Parts: sequence; C-alpha cells; structure tokens
Amino acid sequence: MRALITGVAGFAGSHLADYLVDHTSWEIWGVVRRSRWRISHLQGKIHTVACDLSDPVATQQLIADVRPAVVFHLAAQANVGASWYNPWSTYEANLKAQLSLLEAIVNAKVEAQVLVVGSNEAYGRPVYLPIDENHPFRPVTPYGVSKATQDLMAQQYYLARNIPVIRVRPFNHIGPRQSLGFVCPDFASQVARIEVGLQEPVIRVGNLSARRDFTDVRDVAVAYWLALTQGTPGDVYNVGRGEAHAIQEILDILLQASRVPIRVEQDPKRMRPSDVPEVVCDASKLRAQTGWKPSIPFRQSVLDTLEEWRQRVRQQESVGAP
Repeated sequence: MRALITGVAGFAGSHLADYLVDHTSWEIWGVVRRSRWRISHLQGKIHTVACDLSDPVATQQLIADVRPAVVFHLAAQANVGASWYNPWSTYEANLKAQLSLLEAIVNAKVEAQVLVVGSNEAYGRPVYLPIDENHPFRPVTPYGVSKATQDLMAQQYYLARNIPVIRVRPFNHIGPRQSLGFVCPDFASQVARIEVGLQEPVIRVGNLSARRDFTDVRDVAVAYWLALTQGTPGDVYNVGRGEAHAIQEILDILLQASRVPIRVEQDPKRMRPSDVPEVVCDASKLRAQTGWKPSIPFRQSVLDTLEEWRQRVRQQESVGAP
C-alpha cells in the first residue's frame, strides 16, 4: 500500500506521517516544498519529493510516478489571520493545488482513495451549537471561503469523476510543531523567550474571550487515518473534541507553568476584523463510524507546546541564533 501525503512537512502532515510510520506497513511518500525540519526525524523512513502542486504539469508527473493507493491532501495556506492581508494568495494556494491534484489523479487513471482536508472555518459564524456536518457554510474569513470551495470541489470530483473522495472538516488543533501565527505557539514561544531573558516579561494579546474547540494535532492525525480507511467515499466528517476553551485558558495554563512572572497587556492591533465568539464541534458522526475520540487532554497539548518552544529556544541560544 503506497500512501501520499501532500504537505507532509507541515504541522498536521508531519504528525500524520509519524502515525502512519508507527502504525501501518504502508510505503509513505510525502510532498514537500520548503522547510523539512518537522520531518527530519523521519529520514530513511519515508520518501519525499519536491513538487509545487499549483503547477499542473509537475503534479501530473508526481501522480504518474508515485501512483499512490491513498492520498491525504493536507497541503494548504493554513493561517486564518494571514488570509485577511492577502486573500488572493490564500485562494490561489488552496484551490489551485487541489485542482491540480484531482485533475492529475483523473488523467493518470490512478485508483486512489483521497482524503481532502477542509476546515470548520467554512461554517463561519454558527447558526447553532454544536456544529454538525449539516450546518450551512457561512464563512467570515478569506481562509474560510477557500476551505469551503475545496470542500465543494472535492464533492464535485466524487459526483462527476467517481473519485472516492472523503472530506474532513477539522476544528482548531494545537500541539508541538505548530507555526508562529497561531495563538498557542505565539504565547508559548514568548513565555520560553521571557524565561531566558530574550524578551521583556510582557505578553501582548488580542481577544482572549473567544472560545474554540481545540484538539491535539496527534489526535487529529489519527482521525484522518480512520476517516480515510473507515469512512464512506463521498461523505464528510467533522473532527473536534466537542468542547470549547477560551483563548484566556491557554494563556492561563502557560502563565502558571512559566518559571518567571509575566505581565499581560491588551494590544488593539491584535484584534481580528471578524471574530466568532464561540465554536463547538459535533464529531459524533466520525465517532459512530470509526470509534475515534481524542485521547490527549487540552492542558497537555498546551504544556507540550511550551516544552517544545523551551527546547527550540535553548537550541537557538546554543548556536548563537538571534
């Protein structure tokens, strides 16, 4: 069984690769573009290939060469905040890559089961809570628009091209290896730098009252595997814990774990143009079909993120990095 992970060097992609290496006998291939630090520990265990998925010709060659039996499509511009500043780059990155990939599968006549990763951001401002798969799309961010379109595109290729596509709509996920630009690593990195004197003991924050459904990325990786192997082609599954936590809770956990006192200051520049007060996931459909449920507590996810940043800051100090 040959599996292809697009975005294998990304946050969720690297954890999915970890899971597949440890729990399957599959031959794992991954598409990379730039940084590979998240998968450096997997050298010799997976095959990687450089490919710009927005290039249809290169993507066609990739699929023809690898001929995967399963495809996990995770590659995307995933920063919601960044999508406000350059919406087109988000649309182009997320839509063109997926279109190239699905067209390549059709043209190469590869019989691959495909998992397309959407997002709860497609739901936008909730009409009701918890949000199930029947909730209408009401995206309030450019990123949400791109993910809603990816979702619809995947459904179209299932209906019109008979590609066995399964869609997932993950809610917020956190944990080790997440990039800066997301709330948990943004706070954790600052705490780690403050502890060693690389930053003044102040964390500037935006809206701390927003409540989100956070799931550990390692649990999300398991959900993706189960959805693809046990889900029904053409169907869609939410992925989330089923409970909301305020951004304030993340900050409180980190401040309690900090080795030095830290001051918190409100910064109006960190407020987003449109913020949804509360989001809660209904993942009962995925649980009923696959038995999936999160196993890593919310607090542990936050503390694991902090510990990773402490290690990274120590490594930066040891090599004299700024």
